[in-house]
Amino acid sequence: MKRMTLITLVLLAMAFFALPIRAQRANNFHIKRGTNLSHWLSQSTQRGVARRLHIQEDDFARLESLGFDFVRLPIDEEQFWDEQGNKLPEAWQLLVNSLNLASKHHLRVIVDLHIIRSHYFNAVNEGRADANVLFTSEKAQQDLIDMWYQLSDVLKGYSNDSVAYEFMNEPVAEEHEQWNKLIAKVHKALRKREPQRTLVIGSNRWQATWTFKYLRIPEGDKNIILSFHYYEPQALTHYGAWWTPIGKYKGKLNYPGILVSKEDYLASPENMRPELDKFVCQWDKDRICQDFRDAVSVANKYGVQLFCGEWGVYEPVDRELAYRWTEDMLSVFDEFNIAWATWCYDADFGFWDQQRHTYKDRPLIELLMSHGK
Repeated sequence: MKRMTLITLVLLAMAFFALPIRAQRANNFHIKRGTNLSHWLSQSTQRGVARRLHIQEDDFARLESLGFDFVRLPIDEEQFWDEQGNKLPEAWQLLVNSLNLASKHHLRVIVDLHIIRSHYFNAVNEGRADANVLFTSEKAQQDLIDMWYQLSDVLKGYSNDSVAYEFMNEPVAEEHEQWNKLIAKVHKALRKREPQRTLVIGSNRWQATWTFKYLRIPEGDKNIILSFHYYEPQALTHYGAWWTPIGKYKGKLNYPGILVSKEDYLASPENMRPELDKFVCQWDKDRICQDFRDAVSVANKYGVQLFCGEWGVYEPVDRELAYRWTEDMLSVFDEFNIAWATWCYDADFGFWDQQRHTYKDRPLIELLMSHGK
């Protein structure tokens, strides 16, 4: 009897002390409003001095003073590894320096592996879908994991409260289950290395909201943030954008309201009309709420934070239309407690002019900072 009592007490003590240990290990990577430091270590041909000077401490200090609490930092495989898989030292040093500066200025960081050689989110639109071998090649998947092992070796010393990993940007798998299986594979590999690191995971097909109903993530892992990207309606957000078919539309837009009127639709070139079909309808805050519904539902199901990792309006777009759409987006983010990161800081969707060292859209930054406090 005494022996049983002693065993029972030991077990109870073990259970009691196990609870606070788990609580202490849970991280505190909470985010609210941020921006993408794009076209620097990703989607850029700058190297050497130009790349070193592109983002510096004053940029992090500026973001802190404005009221941002985090940045999303896209990086590309081609900048960090050569074609033989050897590390390219300067990019790694810039990454480490940026994390140190972000920490100094009280900004959390999401390190986002944006483009890899086996997968490019825009390959389909450029007629190069055969370049995306990631979802059909075991070697390409292992290469992705190995890249994250190397990143982890360098970044694991940073607090789980300050740095998160987004292990791939805008997956474009033909079948949603292909992406779900890769999520499970990469998640398992990273959890062996870093059990508590926050992982940011997006939905298939460019992290669209409509594919969230097909998304599966590991159950019970609360150190996951679910991510979507939103640029709808693209006839507005990408008006005049040279790289997308809808950018060729030159007619009038209305927001909120019927985005493209029937009259403007019929006045457009016939070959443009198929691109405009889905925009001859009502677009407003209610439509945005409707589009977000599945993403909010899935995040609630798993009990994890929801995050819009990219959203914004192309710089040449009429500013009044841009501000109205931005205001509605911010209102919906507030309503559903969705964290956000604008696309972007200083490129063609941004608010800062890095060349002239001044704000190129002061009303936009004032609007952004009026929300999400």
